[in-house]
Amino acid sequence: MSDGTGPKKTSRREKLREATMAEMRSIARELLVSQGAAAVTVNAVARRMGMSGPALYRYYSSQGELTEALRHDLYCELVNALTSARDRSGAANPDCRLLAICRALRQWAVAHPAEFGCLFATPAPDGHERCTNLSQSGRAFGQVFMEEIVQIWRTKRFPIPSLEDMDPALAEQLRTYSERLDGVLPPEAAYIFLSCWMRLYGLLCMEVLNQIGFAYNNLEPVFEECLQELCRLLDIPYDAPVKAAPTLSAEPTRESEMG
Repeated sequence: MSDGTGPKKTSRREKLREATMAEMRSIARELLVSQGAAAVTVNAVARRMGMSGPALYRYYSSQGELTEALRHDLYCELVNALTSARDRSGAANPDCRLLAICRALRQWAVAHPAEFGCLFATPAPDGHERCTNLSQSGRAFGQVFMEEIVQIWRTKRFPIPSLEDMDPALAEQLRTYSERLDGVLPPEAAYIFLSCWMRLYGLLCMEVLNQIGFAYNNLEPVFEECLQELCRLLDIPYDAPVKAAPTLSAEPTRESEMG
């Protein structure tokens, strides 16, 4: 008999419910990838599961709740990809870790264009509401980048502009944003962080959504140029990606040459 101090056990009914909800999200993702965001509906998921639409509302109360649950899964997968790349880099300094994270983001985005679009290429509420309602998983994604930028700022103090030289409206917005960050970056440093993110995010959207395909069919060199620009803004060294060595075929032996 439990004394109430140990971990709470999950009942069989709860396990079945969690498994059903996980299957719903998996099917929703399949529909997203194969048919696009418009195909992800409660009724479509229900048909794939052999259930009625109303039956699914016992698990997710609305279409929006199902979509947000799917987005949560995608954010968690992406955060895991970024942190794994960061840890695999084995870098002791935030410069190299940041580059590893950026490259992992592009790798995930290119491999999962529909999922990237679901997370980053859909209309969002205005800035304040988005900041207030951003899911915990979404904040975790942003934190992966923010942690490295903050470390660079604390250890190297990258160059920053003067608020007095900015448009007053821009300076005020930066002060407000810095306050929402609990002051981990002053407004001027937050400006550099946002400038880096807009460049990175903008280029990824153009690549993944095929908005620059009329000119480029391989954006990896352009992406690396973007990373070089980010390194200049942050005043950190740029390290080119390590290219895998080509596999050399074994040279024929004298016996094989002689047949």
